[in-house]
Amino acid sequence: MGIQGTVTAVSSNEVYSFTKPNRDSITLLAGLGVEGDVHAGVTVKHRSRVAQDPTQPNLRQVHLIHEELFEEVAGQGHKVTPGALGENITTGGIDLLALSTGTLLRIGDEAVLEVTGLRNPCLQIDNYQDGLLKRVVFRDEDGSLVRKAGIMTVVREGGTVRPGDTITAEQPAGPHRPLERV
Repeated sequence: MGIQGTVTAVSSNEVYSFTKPNRDSITLLAGLGVEGDVHAGVTVKHRSRVAQDPTQPNLRQVHLIHEELFEEVAGQGHKVTPGALGENITTGGIDLLALSTGTLLRIGDEAVLEVTGLRNPCLQIDNYQDGLLKRVVFRDEDGSLVRKAGIMTVVREGGTVRPGDTITAEQPAGPHRPLERV
């Protein structure tokens, strides 16, 4: 058995928009992402990446953020709610940022996501709330870049995901491979 957490909210949007409305459920499609979501697809869908090379594989099919981040930034004066930062799945009780690249996330009865890396947040976060970007991307005391805006995954096995579903993280064999920006 791996590390466990819970789905606290699910969100999707069929149009390019920074925030994503909460839903009762989302359907994950193997190799594609969230059914009906603008970022679903085999190749990249994030506009900046499409401009660079539209044939790149989509390593950012499903975006997850830990709700504990919302509590942290609330203490710094920011009110953030599930879906507000564009994530598809909001989680609780699992340290997403500490997972290894290649970790499998089993969600509910069917869905399996594979962790590909860290979300690299952009300036749109400051358009949403001024000053929020420096709370989710900053340099620590050692000068290392810290990214806290969630993780990106690809869908290995599809299924329906709802708030309240259990998430079980299964770390891959071998040494821990820290998450990097994707």
